[in-house]
Amino acid sequence: MSTDLTPPASPVDRTLRRVLACFAVIAAVLVAVVTASLQNLNRSIATSDWVNHTHALITEVDALQPTLLAAEADLSRFLLTADAHDHEACQEKFAELGERVDVATALAAGSAPEAAEFAAIAERLARRAARASRLANLKRAEDPAALQQALADEAGNGEHRELTHLIENFREHQTDLLSARDRASFQQAQTTRWTVLSGLGLDLLLLFGAAWLIRDDLAARRRAARLLEQTNEQLEARVRERTAELTASNARLAIQNLEERWAKQAIEHQNRYNLLIIDSISDAVFVVTKVMNISRMNPAAVHLTGYEPADLIDRPLSRILWLAGDTLPTFDPMARTLIEGHEMRDKPAFLTTKGGKSVSVRLNIYPLRDRDKVVGGVVVLQFSPPDSP
Repeated sequence: MSTDLTPPASPVDRTLRRVLACFAVIAAVLVAVVTASLQNLNRSIATSDWVNHTHALITEVDALQPTLLAAEADLSRFLLTADAHDHEACQEKFAELGERVDVATALAAGSAPEAAEFAAIAERLARRAARASRLANLKRAEDPAALQQALADEAGNGEHRELTHLIENFREHQTDLLSARDRASFQQAQTTRWTVLSGLGLDLLLLFGAAWLIRDDLAARRRAARLLEQTNEQLEARVRERTAELTASNARLAIQNLEERWAKQAIEHQNRYNLLIIDSISDAVFVVTKVMNISRMNPAAVHLTGYEPADLIDRPLSRILWLAGDTLPTFDPMARTLIEGHEMRDKPAFLTTKGGKSVSVRLNIYPLRDRDKVVGGVVVLQFSPPDSP
């Protein structure tokens, strides 16, 4: 007998799973690197926009003082010469100053602290413009006394120094923010660089690992093929031996099955003969369990009681039969006799038929034993004329 045995196919090739896992990790690393790079690029773009915005704000703030000084210089010339050209030049400079203030206010509006800080500067610049307009009006009104008094008040209030201090503080704060953003931009660039380099290095290691797994798998497959050839020869011999054993075992099982079938048929025939013997007895015969429940009754018992077997099967025998002189003891004497394994012979008893009539009978109880254990009993009733009603 020739048998071609092939090894069972693995549900999932472990090497293939490992290689696929390596490529999945490589893909995940590439996605992570690209995601981190894009995030850093977006932050760099946002930082660049913010830097340009801050430089524009610093430029406007740096131009405030020169513009204010130029405007006040034109105002001073107008107050000395009362020349209309100087007045127009003064108005143009203050208009330019207002535009720069509006631009700087718009640039600082994106940050609440910067807007509040610049609002103080804008307020003082507005007061300087209002003061210049009031002095120009006094000059045109030719009121030297009021003009001298206004100039004297201006000389002692120190507002110019306070404005200079506010502008310098604001510019210094913006410069500090630019320095912090420069450091953050440098760190982001370094993070991006190391993220890309680390991702590439990890991907290279994973590729080398996948190549090693493939090489190792090929070598393992070659070893497995050689081992399989040797194993097949051994399996051929073992299969031949096992086949011979199975053939002999099948022959023995066939003989054993035939013997069991014959034994089963013999038991069935014996059981049927026993039932025929019970049914052929003219006396009423009840086959009962150990607790005196009816399990079978012969035709004579059916005739005597008037009950069909289905009415009495699994019912207590004491329901229709009791001993003469029985005064309802705590324990059925018939059941006690059967449990103790004793026989009861020719005892007077009464049987209640289906129609409610009491019939006088002679009672015989024979225990049924299986390996010295009482498993049931046979109750035989013989009809006898009643001695008393």
